Amino acid sequence: MDIDPSEIGQRARLIRRRRGLSLDVAAGLAGISKSYLSRLESGQRRFERRGLLEDLAGALGCSVVDLTGQPYLPADRSSADTLACLPGIREAIYDATLDDAPDGPARPVAELARWAQQADAHRDQNCYALAGRELGTLLSELHTRAAAGTPDDCRVALAALVQACHVAAGLAEAVGYHDLALAAATREHEAAVRLGDPVALGLARYGWAQTWSRAGARRQAESAIKLALVDLEPIADPSAVDTGAAEMLGMSHLYAAKLAARSGRAASAHDHLTEARVLAERTGERNTGMQHFGPTNVALWTVSVGADLGEGPVVYEQHPPEQVDVAALNSRVRSGCYHLDLARTLAQDDGPRDAEALRQLDTADRAAPVLVRNNPIARELFTTLHRRAKRTMWELDSLRNRFGVG
Repeated sequence: MDIDPSEIGQRARLIRRRRGLSLDVAAGLAGISKSYLSRLESGQRRFERRGLLEDLAGALGCSVVDLTGQPYLPADRSSADTLACLPGIREAIYDATLDDAPDGPARPVAELARWAQQADAHRDQNCYALAGRELGTLLSELHTRAAAGTPDDCRVALAALVQACHVAAGLAEAVGYHDLALAAATREHEAAVRLGDPVALGLARYGWAQTWSRAGARRQAESAIKLALVDLEPIADPSAVDTGAAEMLGMSHLYAAKLAARSGRAASAHDHLTEARVLAERTGERNTGMQHFGPTNVALWTVSVGADLGEGPVVYEQHPPEQVDVAALNSRVRSGCYHLDLARTLAQDDGPRDAEALRQLDTADRAAPVLVRNNPIARELFTTLHRRAKRTMWELDSLRNRFGVG
């Protein structure tokens, strides 16, 4: 069966016409040329950058998910099992607040904290169904413990709630439920504010910025990350015994670079990458909040930001995979994201490196299948590589089956 040239492009054309917008007007609002928008709609060009999706959604007066068609039907058991976790998470987030928690029994706070830590470890390894198993129950009981008990117990519960909400937001986001992800990230931020710990608040604002951005609210995302940068800068000490604040500052610089790249502000993106790199050289490899901040992760983000800026071939030559030991992070999620970004950089050569791009996309999917198969940029990239292929390759048919497209 043939692969559709671009489902996103078709949706963009349909929405543009329903809005009564000409190619000229829509392209102008999105900050691209008329001919480029025409090629996007016809599938002759790909949506290789999240920022392009956000710009076009803003121009058309729709959401990013209106263009991407998320959430997708699950193509595998792991995605289906992950989706099955969402009702419990949704009930826990929407049916409680920090001041109005469930009255039911709750386990000891130390046990709940260990559970949250374990769920985060599962998320980091792309085991979203395991991370989400009874996550709604964990969230509900943490709300209960955070609202009552000794001051020390409340603090432990709030810290665990920050972590559990971070997991919930990541899980919902991975399968395309961005509204639920934003609700979970908002609760994470509320818990971090009440806790009053700057490292937890830095993590929460970093996660909040990500969910705002993926929901198409770039201005809110930039506001959240600016707050993180301003608050963490005075207290970040990369030479301290506890480098948590410096790590969160570094992660905030990395995401600020990502946001700048999505807006086409290359100089600002590179400045933020430099700030993160300087911090990482002093902290070394760390992992506060399961964020893996350090020189390796900065190198991974540099590739990702370069792909968003359209600097793919250059950034690939500057950071070839043989010089980046992604396995040292022991994170299937980070590995999957990295190999997807490598595939994006290679595909920006428009053909000559497509075979290697396909191998990198295959590696990304094997590392983090739930994350990659539900990623609209990954699906668009596969469609492009399939269309440009000049010969049959086993990886193409295999990825088509795994992605559940065509």
